[in-house]
Amino acid sequence: MATPGIQIDRAAVHDAVVGAVAELLEELGSHRLPSEVKPAAHLERDLGLGSLERVELVTRLSFTFQVNLSDRVAAEAETVADLIAAVVAPLDHLSGPVTEILGPAPGAPGVAPDEHVWQQFETLTEALLYRARANPNRRHILLREDSGAVRHVTFGELYAGASAMARGLRARGLQPGDAVALMLPTSADFFTSFFGTLLAGGFAVPIYPPMRADRIEEYATRQSAILRSSEARFLITFRQAEAVARMLQPHVPSLKGVLSAARLAQTSNGGTTFEPHRARPSDIAFLQYTSGSTGEPKGVTLTHANLLANIRALVEAVDVTARDVCVTWLPLYHDMGLIGTWLTPLTMGIPTAVMSPLAFLTKPDRWLWAVHNHRGTVTAAPNFAFELCVRKVKDEEIEGLDLSSWRAVLNGAEPVNPRTLDRFAQRFARYGFHPEALLPVYGLAEATLAVTIPPLGRGPLVDRIDRATFESAGRAVPAAPDDPAALEFVSVGRPIPRHEIKIVDADGCALPERVEGNLWFRGPSATRGYYRNPEATCAIQKGDGWVDTGDRAYCAEGEIYITGRVKDIIIKAGRNIYPHEVEEIAASIEGVRRGCVVAFGVADEQAGTERFVIVAETREPRRSGTRAAAAIEASIIQQVAEAIGMPPDVVELVPAGSIPKTSSGKLRRSETRRLYLLGELRSGKPPAWLQMARLAAL
Repeated sequence: MATPGIQIDRAAVHDAVVGAVAELLEELGSHRLPSEVKPAAHLERDLGLGSLERVELVTRLSFTFQVNLSDRVAAEAETVADLIAAVVAPLDHLSGPVTEILGPAPGAPGVAPDEHVWQQFETLTEALLYRARANPNRRHILLREDSGAVRHVTFGELYAGASAMARGLRARGLQPGDAVALMLPTSADFFTSFFGTLLAGGFAVPIYPPMRADRIEEYATRQSAILRSSEARFLITFRQAEAVARMLQPHVPSLKGVLSAARLAQTSNGGTTFEPHRARPSDIAFLQYTSGSTGEPKGVTLTHANLLANIRALVEAVDVTARDVCVTWLPLYHDMGLIGTWLTPLTMGIPTAVMSPLAFLTKPDRWLWAVHNHRGTVTAAPNFAFELCVRKVKDEEIEGLDLSSWRAVLNGAEPVNPRTLDRFAQRFARYGFHPEALLPVYGLAEATLAVTIPPLGRGPLVDRIDRATFESAGRAVPAAPDDPAALEFVSVGRPIPRHEIKIVDADGCALPERVEGNLWFRGPSATRGYYRNPEATCAIQKGDGWVDTGDRAYCAEGEIYITGRVKDIIIKAGRNIYPHEVEEIAASIEGVRRGCVVAFGVADEQAGTERFVIVAETREPRRSGTRAAAAIEASIIQQVAEAIGMPPDVVELVPAGSIPKTSSGKLRRSETRRLYLLGELRSGKPPAWLQMARLAAL
């Protein structure tokens, strides 16, 4: 019985239902005008809303009015008037002021239309809670499993799975502010474990699962260091990796337990009342450990505020809307995959089609077909992925492929090669790919993810500059159009909204345009530092909010051009040599494995400069010393000398798998240099069984 004196405002119900129908039509890209949404309008015949769309509409109305509308409403309601009547009926039996039933009036403080609600989120948990309540049946994760089947995970299912994980963690003693390491592959368990950790009050530490048996000792050493640095309380893993995970436990004093994701969810007490932890914007959401090549790993501290600031800026720069569909194969333990292609779609309430990195690497055409099948619009990948598609995808594998829906294709996380961009655009033009969709971008973990993005719809911008002037004086002078030796750098655009950058000299003084210097940035996405590592934090913080990226760059007409890492540049006889250019030249030679070449400098005290060294993995089954190897070495020396005007001092050919890489596939130049100086590049690795035995004996 309604409370005396309180009347249901039927006009308000009418307007809210009509508004919800119009909003859904807009999201679906319907040509129908809001004025066509009238009480008498037939949902299917007049408005084009089929059974699935009506289910979504009824779900939204149930959440908006806080009433339980039965499944029969979605099946039997024929007109907008039927929906209004279905909503009014239970409201007539409710007590309490109408504002408690309908919520604050539209436009009231703290309320925003659904398409703008992402701007109001203060924490990731708040974003998930909203999506699970507002859109519980909306498909969010379209997960390609190993069998090739696609598993759909709705927002409601994601929240339910995460809640089960959270209960299990709390039952085992997890306290607010505790770290939980996630050693999981691309799977539903990763998604539920990540948010389960946050809902329980902890923060996540994603680490990559073991991938190569021949490097298990190196893997264990690095992951133990990360677990000690983060003071991880629990490690969530999967059945195949439990043995390795348990070997790490004795080396991490803080670690209370190694937990299987599957068993953790099954053993949680689903019957108990669960109240999710209410995080604050300043709370740590997760630690992103850098790909550091030597020494102790550094955990970049990322708060909920950092993440949502970067996500908002990214959404604005790429103009992400409710109509977008993300497609990704990127590893979820890496910032571009975790933040760019999952947490951003989650915040926006849009679907993301996900496959494992291995699924892409073994058959790159799967990525392209996922775009086709899901009508993907937005994606991101490192430069090598585009090169792999050009070289490995065969015409017969992509017959009938349509890439015309792809509107924003971000290329970042490693140096962007202008020739790769050209090759990719030309190769897939006949399949509907638009070259202006390519967006070379720049970012780093210390900035959460993105720092610069170019304008949409323009396509890549390449700057050709005079080589001699740049390498000797650091000035980016435009080259003559017919200069065959010109250096080429790709613009990575301008700073994302609400962020700033500047190019400075060694003293921190701003440099003019077209002069190379150190790249600094500042903004709300900037990390507050490395977790429990004040010394490393001080090294990057430059005062007044500025953070040193460790990268070199120059600015031209407001656009940023990244030239390389400070520590990677080779200085030979007064000239700066840029490794990525040399590596591309050497990789083009027959017999050299593309993406498996490293160039670096080593001190030469007698000459008073650096020796210029190139290490390349060869396709030859035998190592240096054979006639075929000699021919490859000669070709590398000749082609590098012709291209940059300086031959390498040393060319070292090594077997496949010798050059170390990060978990995201980046070359570890510093580690390769260290192994070269120790003479260990050719020594090979002990068999996996011996490495496991050594670990067990520690």
